[in-house]
Amino acid sequence: MKKTVIAYLHTHWDREWYREFEVFRLRLLRVFDNVLQMLEDNKIPSFYFDGQVCALLDYLELRPEKECLIRNLIKEKRLFIGPFFTLVDEFLTDGNVFRKNLEIGLKIARDFGCEDFIGYLADTFGHSQNVPLILKEYGIDKCIVWRGCGDIPSEFKFNGVDTVNLIRGYFMDIFSAPLTIEQKADWLKSNLDKIAEKSGEYLLLPIGADHLGVESDITEQIEKVNEILRLHGHSEQSEKSVSETARNDNIFYEIKLSNPFEYFKLVKNNFQKYEHNGELRDNSKTFILQGAYSARTKLKQYNVKCTYMLEQADKLQKKYGANYESAIEYAYKLLLKNLAHDGICGCSTDLVHRENITRYEKILQIANTIIEELRLIHKFKTPVMSSKELLPEYKAVSKFLGVENSLLYDTQKIPVTEDFGQMYVLKKSPAINSDLRLEVKNGKIFVTDGKNRVEIEFVRFKDEGDTYNFGAVENDAGETAKIYSYKNGVIKTEFFDVKVEVSDMINFSIEWDNKFKNKLWQVKFNLKNPVTETFSEDMNTVIKREFDPDYDMRKHLPKTKGIEVKTNFAPMQRYVGAQDFGIVTQGLTEYEVKGKSLLVTLLRSVGIISNPENPSRSTPAGPPIEVKEAQQIGFNTAKFSVAFFAPENYTDYVKKVFPEYL
Repeated sequence: MKKTVIAYLHTHWDREWYREFEVFRLRLLRVFDNVLQMLEDNKIPSFYFDGQVCALLDYLELRPEKECLIRNLIKEKRLFIGPFFTLVDEFLTDGNVFRKNLEIGLKIARDFGCEDFIGYLADTFGHSQNVPLILKEYGIDKCIVWRGCGDIPSEFKFNGVDTVNLIRGYFMDIFSAPLTIEQKADWLKSNLDKIAEKSGEYLLLPIGADHLGVESDITEQIEKVNEILRLHGHSEQSEKSVSETARNDNIFYEIKLSNPFEYFKLVKNNFQKYEHNGELRDNSKTFILQGAYSARTKLKQYNVKCTYMLEQADKLQKKYGANYESAIEYAYKLLLKNLAHDGICGCSTDLVHRENITRYEKILQIANTIIEELRLIHKFKTPVMSSKELLPEYKAVSKFLGVENSLLYDTQKIPVTEDFGQMYVLKKSPAINSDLRLEVKNGKIFVTDGKNRVEIEFVRFKDEGDTYNFGAVENDAGETAKIYSYKNGVIKTEFFDVKVEVSDMINFSIEWDNKFKNKLWQVKFNLKNPVTETFSEDMNTVIKREFDPDYDMRKHLPKTKGIEVKTNFAPMQRYVGAQDFGIVTQGLTEYEVKGKSLLVTLLRSVGIISNPENPSRSTPAGPPIEVKEAQQIGFNTAKFSVAFFAPENYTDYVKKVFPEYL
């Protein structure tokens, strides 16, 4: 029996990763120049450009003369782009920003003439259950995924969207390998057999890999491989009895170069056979690299702040009808470039992440300027302001040497030396919850509202991992900070001082000079009962996850290759809670369940992109490049707020930490 393999040519394009953006862009010129030439010469039928438009724009910025050719190839349905602007991480991206990613990406793709779209998510580190719902909002009814799928078949319904699971992944670079054609055919046969176990009459095969060009003789290679696969199938058939033939179907494969859209048409009746309505974070078959949620905490903190400020600026400019649309879109593009998974996940070179921070600072400059210009024109107040005068409903949180913004934003004036004086940063005074209080006694910290009580500890563990995975050390019991005193709103601990503000939530702020390498720092909340379920924010909604509170990853560290240890760590956005106790963080994006405790990561210090000796992952996940700045030595901050509230009320408490400007 013949099974048809629908193969598509692609390259997975990280804008920046183990090389910096401009280095990779020069490689992009070489790769895509060749692809366009092969398309123009009809040496390949089509090319799938990784589901994002940003790489195409990066290319055209240096090759503007190719635009006409590209538009023609898209019109002929031989080059496929979009729907996303960039391939963002799904768990670290706010839902509104994910929508912006689609809005901007679709607008650009359609302007180039592209009409066919797939939610292409071949390499993101697991998949949010909210992604299919958002895809449907934009009329996209197809999706391709890989990491986190476990034993899911090739075709399934993912929260109502027809979805293909790339059983063996997108990384199929066999045609570029220095092997004989017979060896390539054998390798393909082995992998196609595995794909066939989860597929029907048709199989989907990506041909390509990270930053990889198309082989000039790809069609000839496929013809030769097909001949070997055909002969192999016939030889197997001749060696089997009639009964064996009937039982095993005598499978042989024929590879056909095409595109993913043809595959979706051929298997359109298969998607109803299996449904999955939750998230995809099963790492039993593929690495989901979830330590990336705590690598380079500063990036996550910047991202949350920029997301919040940019959303406020956008809402204000829409309300007041100002002409800031182009500036807002430009800022969102900067943000989306940083949210590409190797950027926001913190698993790139130090130089890459320095550029990320420069982009974040630009975003804040744009958002703050738009808000302040509108405030001065329309005379409204914001939760945080700078002012020469103290205001009764505000408290001064800091002061600086500067000038009044009314002068800075007046295009008919310029500030002179005499205009500079003391300015205050003012924050609107919060409401007070009279029942909520902090208790520090006998070397312990407690939060209580009179009915409930939660103990807080600060803990630290060894980390022999990398930017992709926390490297747990077997039998490491960790260290718990001694609590020395609580006076004038400051808790003194063995690790650091913790500033505390009691309002309608209890707000914790930590600033410290980290001198430790290879450590995991956490704040630990000891609850009344074992934590069997949590509620956390995912794309501006609350999702529920279930846990085995007795599971200990340190007792299951892999001893053989190809395994990533299962953990009780999970990603979060601004909120996580359990047992009607809630934590709202400002850029802390990872939590862990351990017995009766819920732990939030404050900082994770590592010094290598991918450690081949990582005890939690028995196979490398990337290059072993030293990244000293990922150790986060020096000044660090962590902010979080807590209160007792049910998950359905989480938005009320998030707004206390991230107030609406309107």
